Amino acid sequence: MANADQVKALIKSHAEGDDTRFYSIALQVAARAARSGQGHLAQELRDLVDSLRAEKPGSVGPKRTPVPVAKPRGELADLLSVSYPTTRMADLVLEPSVRTQLERVVREQRQHDRLRSQGFHPLSRVLLIGPPGTGKTLSASALAGELRLPLFVIRLDGLITKFMGETAAKLRLVFDALLDTRGVYLFDEVDALGGERSRENDVGEIRRVLNSFLQFLEQDRSDSLLVAATNHPQLLDRAMFRRFDSVIEYPLPTPDVARAVIRNRLATVKLGRIGWNKVDAAASGLSHAEITLAAERAAKDTILGEAGRVDTPALVSALVERHSRTG
Repeated sequence: MANADQVKALIKSHAEGDDTRFYSIALQVAARAARSGQGHLAQELRDLVDSLRAEKPGSVGPKRTPVPVAKPRGELADLLSVSYPTTRMADLVLEPSVRTQLERVVREQRQHDRLRSQGFHPLSRVLLIGPPGTGKTLSASALAGELRLPLFVIRLDGLITKFMGETAAKLRLVFDALLDTRGVYLFDEVDALGGERSRENDVGEIRRVLNSFLQFLEQDRSDSLLVAATNHPQLLDRAMFRRFDSVIEYPLPTPDVARAVIRNRLATVKLGRIGWNKVDAAASGLSHAEITLAAERAAKDTILGEAGRVDTPALVSALVERHSRTG
């Protein structure tokens, strides 16, 4: 049945009129009952939630920070860090193809009960690949913010130990957490766990950890959203790709996206006449994060100087400097 944190969260969400959160927690309680062998009670709870939703269609609850259902405790506290992001998809500057794929994840997750009722599983395991600084980690925050779920970041430094048997046991704790508390779970730099098994310098224990990770992915039937990210997809074992419902590739920004990143970051300062062709050439090959840093430098130079407006030379100079640092 419900644990103490879930009971408190149920009461608080009911008192605040947050129906969406109330239903989500009730379904977590139903899932917990099902795993405890109380199948009849679990089905009754699901039917009750469905009937209440039918009586109050379109209820989305107030816009506020999600109510914490549980905080990582004990050994989990060393494996997971939790936050409640307010970032939304509208806050991100992304290539259209990336945005479309993320929006599909959000849509299916929001209507996961509807899909399950028809015998389909929503997208629940997503792999983000691409160069550093292209927005993969920020996307995980935006997914959590859109779904109004906690974001749990798996701490690989706490997960991976010199004793590989312990690593596999800790992995099981993390996947048990996916079942117990619905959230967005981020495995950043997942190539540390999912490296190619055929690499010559691998040892048997490392391969066993990868096999355990692949099995946990395959067996996961939780209502949580698992997001993995890597800057080095070429290092991943090929079996990893088959375990994910969606693989989203993050390219370096196009000129249009680079311009949007710059305009967004300089929205609070005055812009002079910008020669965008020169800026496009200087920004080519830089990531979203690097372009953001360059725009910030140009803005600060303007604020602290006497120019009054950010102009083309200031932007180009800052972008060229980023190239020299990343070269």
